[in-house]
Amino acid sequence: MNNDRPMTFHLDHAVGRAVDVRAGDVALFSYVYRPDTAQLESPKPYLHPIRTLAGDVVSLFRPHDHVWHKGIAWSLPNVGEHNFWGGPTYLRGRSYVQLDNNGSAVHRGMTALAATDARADIAHRLDWISQQGRQVITEHRSLTATVLDATSWVLIFETTMTNVSGATLNIGSPTTKGRENAGYGGLFWRGPRSFTGGTVQSPFGTGGDDLRGTRSGWLAFRGRHDETGTSSTVIMIDDTANPQHPPQWFVRTEEFACLCPAPFFSEELPFAPEQTITFRYAVLVASGDHGTDGTTALADQGRQALDRWTAPSPTGEPA
Repeated sequence: MNNDRPMTFHLDHAVGRAVDVRAGDVALFSYVYRPDTAQLESPKPYLHPIRTLAGDVVSLFRPHDHVWHKGIAWSLPNVGEHNFWGGPTYLRGRSYVQLDNNGSAVHRGMTALAATDARADIAHRLDWISQQGRQVITEHRSLTATVLDATSWVLIFETTMTNVSGATLNIGSPTTKGRENAGYGGLFWRGPRSFTGGTVQSPFGTGGDDLRGTRSGWLAFRGRHDETGTSSTVIMIDDTANPQHPPQWFVRTEEFACLCPAPFFSEELPFAPEQTITFRYAVLVASGDHGTDGTTALADQGRQALDRWTAPSPTGEPA
């Protein structure tokens, strides 16, 4: 990549389906905002494939062990009685049970879609609908991509949700329902199969599954790719204004690669009728393994990008 000139962003919009985002000639990610997902998998928008500036894919789509995992997605397994994660619901004393509660996050209209030399923006409105067809939550979501340097780019993800169900929704996780150390839910990344056994890093050191349930402002995953043997790094950074900051983290590396800053890990958040809550994150994607100190420096860059982010300007793009 030539650092002497900006990486001009380009958007390819398959209207009614997805937006592909490129920086120069590098395809960074596809954002599928209207998927053809089975109801059992709680249909929702997702990002996949996600690539580094070197072109390596750092996401996994619909793995056979958890078919509702799709790249990066905003997924919540316990929203009152509803499952917006996919698959069965954990019930205290009964383990996982398949219920008729797999809701959907449904695209309603684009509010911003723009690309410049500096950034690419996508924003849209969604309705969260129960499996029975009842409106539960309205959402406005923004995604902004920027290139930071020759090896890394960052995605800023913001969601603002309003409870329109008419009742308080307790947002939780399998852990709040009784399953120990399974507090997943929130912005969830599923990494490539080859990242299994990779290195997890927090601001306090490196580890693996032992970091699950710990609290920190960011967590990084350093993994290697099949075929090439090259490495990549994914860092997720929690905004200091997010509810429950710093979050507990759901992370795995021994069975498969995943990261999730989980604000509802071990404590439910009561979501009152007509209440609005906002969450914002940075996801930094870098080519290479930068070591402990280099990864910390990357996390600092991601934090700075998160702090200076401004919301996209409305453009009234096609739905």
